[in-house]
Amino acid sequence: MELLDNLALGFSTALLVQNVLYCFVGVLLGTAVGVLPGIGPTATVAMLLPITFSFEPVTALIMLAGIYYGAQYGGSTTAILINLPGESSAAVTALDGHEMARQGRAGPALAAAAIGSFVAGTVATVALAAAAPPLASVALKFGPADYFSLVLFGLIVSIALARGTALKALAMIALGVLLGTVGQDIYTGTPRFVFEQRELYGGIDFVSVAVGLFGVAEILRNLENEQTRTAIVSKVTNLWPTREDRRRIVAPILRGTGLGAALGVLPGGGHVLASFTSYAVEKRISKRPQEFGRGAIEGVAGPESANNAAAQTSFIPLLTLGLPAHPVMALMIGAFIVHGITPGPNVINDEPALFWGLIASMWIGNVLLLLLNLPLIGLWVRMLRIPYQVLFPMIILFAAIGTYSLNFNAYDVYAIAFFGILGYVLIKCGCEPAPLLLGFVLGPLLEENLRRALIISRGDPSVFLTRPISAALLVLTVVALVVAVLPTIRQRRAVVFAEED
Repeated sequence: MELLDNLALGFSTALLVQNVLYCFVGVLLGTAVGVLPGIGPTATVAMLLPITFSFEPVTALIMLAGIYYGAQYGGSTTAILINLPGESSAAVTALDGHEMARQGRAGPALAAAAIGSFVAGTVATVALAAAAPPLASVALKFGPADYFSLVLFGLIVSIALARGTALKALAMIALGVLLGTVGQDIYTGTPRFVFEQRELYGGIDFVSVAVGLFGVAEILRNLENEQTRTAIVSKVTNLWPTREDRRRIVAPILRGTGLGAALGVLPGGGHVLASFTSYAVEKRISKRPQEFGRGAIEGVAGPESANNAAAQTSFIPLLTLGLPAHPVMALMIGAFIVHGITPGPNVINDEPALFWGLIASMWIGNVLLLLLNLPLIGLWVRMLRIPYQVLFPMIILFAAIGTYSLNFNAYDVYAIAFFGILGYVLIKCGCEPAPLLLGFVLGPLLEENLRRALIISRGDPSVFLTRPISAALLVLTVVALVVAVLPTIRQRRAVVFAEED
């Protein structure tokens, strides 16, 4: 009964006119950036973060969340129609989805993707609502040593899901943690790494880092390697799948939903891993494996369900532990903080309307996405005709104005340029910026809990091994580090990211 009461509170919040409006705006933008290759939800959330600061906290978070899971829907449209995934997790959808389109079955492919996404989103939202309260209760029992070990575990696990070698991912995390220490010491107030620059005394601005690394750097990379896009698509007909199609997609949707819901909580890129894992599972257990890659509808329904379920459940560690499972979740932490809310287990008690309103809005967003995607297919494909040379300068200008408007400080705009160039150089060197952002966000939390645990234990480092939860998490951290560098795991990661490219 308590869960029903909480959901009633959530829907009463989510159904307020302004929240429904911004939920619609979020999923609309998310679908648009999912369709357009090279932008992605991370860059979009980073660049729209500044304009949400004038909103109510729940409204801002509902819109930003809508952008994220909306992009999972949008990415499948162009993957199926023109074999050009707009979002990384939709890359596997193109394998069979585009083959179905070439056979004149684009309608059933799009419908399978939309239905699977809606079912997965609905089930994952229920799982989020059911799992979050008990996890938050457990998290309240964590001490500083336990939190330190948990954050360390999350950072190490993200290595296995990052592009490039494990060593490069580890280096990116270390660089992010180092950048997070810039500013005044959290206990003594002593300036660190400020180089006599007054603007650095308060630390490096989170929005500037996010916009530079994921907005400007991605735009520079895409301008260098602009893909040829063909927006001429015949009219899509017969959207509703046949009886045989419906029979074949039921099990893949359910399996994909389960896989995605489980893998979505992993740090790094759980939604990408979920879609590739679902495809591999469906191909392995299928009675018609020879059809995969040649237009098997299971190869569309399973991965699409998996990546959408993962997008929803990636909010579980954010809302219960204050830990991001994805770069977009790291940006969401920034949104929480700038609105004066500390993400973590106390949110459910301190801000129940925000907590349950955000969860309820996800179901509303999934309904809106179902209504948006299929009727507006023609619009989404026509968007691909916008030249990058026109689109990207407008995006950068908008992001720079939004960031400048936060503090009216030109230094923040210079920081965007610096981190944009840094991000571009890192990409060219084969390093992914996502672990850097995770390290930047979680670094201060790691340091604070490390020092707090040592102060409480009077400098005795054995506190991290004598507390059962902390010790168990440290063991898991070592295991995760060993697994990440195993040759077989490295090869599998290389295959996944090669296919994604």
